[in-house]
Amino acid sequence: MPLLWLIVTVLALAGAGYVIARMRALKSANGDIRNLHSLPSYYGSNAAIKVIVPALLVLVIWLIAQPLYVGSVVSGMIPDSEIGEGSSRDLVLAEVSRTADGIDAAVAQGVMSEAQARDGGADVEVLTQRLKDAGQIVTGAVTPAKLAAAQRMRVLADTARQVMAVVVILLAVAGLVWALRETEKDFRARNTVERSIRGLLIAAASIAILTTLGIVLSLIGNTMHFFRLYPASEFFGSLTWAPSFGGGSQLGIWPLLWGTIYISFVALLVAVPVGLFAAIYLSEYAGSKMRSWAKPALEVLAGIPTIVYGLFALLTVGPILLSVFGNDGLGWMHGTRAVLTAGIAMGIMLIPFVSSLSDDIINAVPQAMRDGSYGLGATKSETIRQVVLPAALPGIVGAVLLATSRAIGETMIVVLGAGAAARLSLNPFEAMTTVTAKIVSQLTGDNDFASPEALVAFALGMTLFVLTLGLNVFALFIVRKYREQYE
Repeated sequence: MPLLWLIVTVLALAGAGYVIARMRALKSANGDIRNLHSLPSYYGSNAAIKVIVPALLVLVIWLIAQPLYVGSVVSGMIPDSEIGEGSSRDLVLAEVSRTADGIDAAVAQGVMSEAQARDGGADVEVLTQRLKDAGQIVTGAVTPAKLAAAQRMRVLADTARQVMAVVVILLAVAGLVWALRETEKDFRARNTVERSIRGLLIAAASIAILTTLGIVLSLIGNTMHFFRLYPASEFFGSLTWAPSFGGGSQLGIWPLLWGTIYISFVALLVAVPVGLFAAIYLSEYAGSKMRSWAKPALEVLAGIPTIVYGLFALLTVGPILLSVFGNDGLGWMHGTRAVLTAGIAMGIMLIPFVSSLSDDIINAVPQAMRDGSYGLGATKSETIRQVVLPAALPGIVGAVLLATSRAIGETMIVVLGAGAAARLSLNPFEAMTTVTAKIVSQLTGDNDFASPEALVAFALGMTLFVLTLGLNVFALFIVRKYREQYE
């Protein structure tokens, strides 16, 4: 059974359980709602919760555990001869998984039949070509051993999905029966539902923590694979970025890290002053009519897709800078793609992140602090500079941090505006690239995902994670310092 229909079936059982439990509760009270411990809706909600929660919880756990179990079974089918030098069993297993997914897609598109997909003696060259015809990424040679493992993986996954559907539906039915059996007029349905809702809220709050943990563990695992294939001393010690899927790569991170920091710095030079001054004007000087349209107009910038900003950088900002600083101007700039091009476009994109949050935090400063300053004879500008901004500084630091994190993670503006050159230079008129842009380039195309040139993307991602974590710690230190001073 497809996953969507399985979820629809569970929801249908929950809806039926709600109606039946509500009617059953009223019937037990002889139709008089005053004889019930709880409102009828609580009895229905109790039945719906007992149907949905156990079934969907098992469904989620099953979907997480199934690939791990299937992978552990199939891993034993991979002979040691398939694990080449510089590779590992996990990387070969990832190739097998991609082959299995590609076969599923090819069967769904009609490129091959199910019988051909299950044929253990199939010609691997013909099968590889059919996978390519189906638009699937084939990153390495599909050997007979990998094909057999992929076919076994498909069979195990299909069987596991069928068993999962049966187990989930049985749990939903059992939950419905359980809820209906306890539904009677003296049952404390309201207390049960409120406890269940509290548990669901705790689970929802835990998702963010578990998701972050999963992301970090995934990055750490793949980064460790990369450093087993490529020495960490070269990754952190080399000043050259020159990947080559044919071998002989130099994968030094410093040119990419410098490009990331440099372009982000230029963007913040544009966004922070403009955004902060706009926030001060809107909160302290602008009238209600001006604020009513100026603030939404600024926030519209946040809703523009980044690809549009990239096109703006390429078609507008770049040519303007070239006309001013290029051959017709000062002769410093030799192309439209440069650090300055991407930095200005990214800074414009970041203005609402700084202005909107700063405006909100400045407005949150108590009016009594302003009145006290005015009472001591301070002017409006002095009050803003010496009272309002210091009191709002923790929030402003948070706004700048958000803008910084957004700048570090930007990709499309960099690709279109700054180019793809990995270099160490202080010249803002030269093309450069960033960590995120190279992550995209290393993980797209018909690349060998078992190679260091592809796995370096995870090491780059881990470096970005550590960088943003350090920014958060630094910002927290600044916020606490100034809170102690002004509170």
